[in-house]
Amino acid sequence: MSFSKSREKLVIPIMAVSAGSIVANLYYSQPILNKIAQTFGRPESQVGKISMLSQLGYGLGMFFLLPLGDKVNRKNLILGVCVLLIGALLVMARVENLSLLLFTSFLLGLFATPTQILLPMAAILGKENRGKTVGKVFSGILTGILGSRIISGWLADLWGWKSVFVFSAVLVLISCLLLYYFLPEIPIKFKGNYASLLKSTLQLVKQYKTLRQAALLGAFTFGIFCSFWTTLTFHLSGAPFHYSAAEIGMFGIIAIGGALVAPYFGKMADKGNAVNNLFLTVGMIIVSLIGLQLFPVSVVVLCLVIFFLDIGVQATQITNFTRIYSLNEEAHSRLNTVYMTTYFIGGAMGTFFGLLSWKVGGWSVALWQMLLWSIIALVIVVLSKKEKL
Repeated sequence: MSFSKSREKLVIPIMAVSAGSIVANLYYSQPILNKIAQTFGRPESQVGKISMLSQLGYGLGMFFLLPLGDKVNRKNLILGVCVLLIGALLVMARVENLSLLLFTSFLLGLFATPTQILLPMAAILGKENRGKTVGKVFSGILTGILGSRIISGWLADLWGWKSVFVFSAVLVLISCLLLYYFLPEIPIKFKGNYASLLKSTLQLVKQYKTLRQAALLGAFTFGIFCSFWTTLTFHLSGAPFHYSAAEIGMFGIIAIGGALVAPYFGKMADKGNAVNNLFLTVGMIIVSLIGLQLFPVSVVVLCLVIFFLDIGVQATQITNFTRIYSLNEEAHSRLNTVYMTTYFIGGAMGTFFGLLSWKVGGWSVALWQMLLWSIIALVIVVLSKKEKL
């Protein structure tokens, strides 16, 4: 497919917007968990599994679907999976029992994988400024993640929580049409079968220390992110706040501000400051969580923490992407498979332990759990510094 210059200029922004609209489906449920719990008459800890299953489905999709980006036509793969995502969203909008809701949440995660096929494509299209280009698409992903909470809260208060998934189905359909027109064709470089594709993916884990270190770091920091936003919903919906779903979702505006700052760290990583970046970003996470532990009911402190916590988490991911995409030009999808599978398993585990901590001791215990994870993340960075990875 030949592209005009105007279409070439638009392809990265469209990839960013599309990636954001697709990945948002993992997070629409977070501000409305309380409403869903009320609909089905189930406890918060049980309904909170919606987020965990979405992340688990996404992680499995990373492992089994994402490697295909190195073997089959990426554009067709993206569009085909997006059609399945639209179908799952329409089922979600009509579900009548919690068991089916949980299963469909898993499918939403599984079929949201085109986001992570788009990301390594951006690295290929912008080789000269890889960190900057990846940062732009990742900013779209972050805006989708964080903006989903705002949209979800508004729609749930206006027309009920099921309207959120109807809205998303329409948004994903529009993204499909834009991607069909603008997305370029990328030559296929892997010639083996699917089994050998998965085998070669696992071999990358053994081959690259940097990949192993980045994947573990990503898992722990994203686990903190998921634990924070899941338990924050319960914290803000109870005493002393008693916020509505729309009010809880509004905190996503602050997080979007942090997301827009995060790509700056991609530029720094392009200059060879990757590990130093990680000390700074993980340090932000630790300081933010300590501040919130000291002032657990201060709205001002909460706003500051959301801003800096999100910068820390998202800038860590951008730096990690820049590092792993420089390892092997012909294996971007498979490198991303290893990283993102570990990343979202970490997210699912973070959600699980966040819910468990909430059940055991509420907001304070949940914050201690997140702080412990952030210290482990810092240890990983220290070890990578010693090994010069």
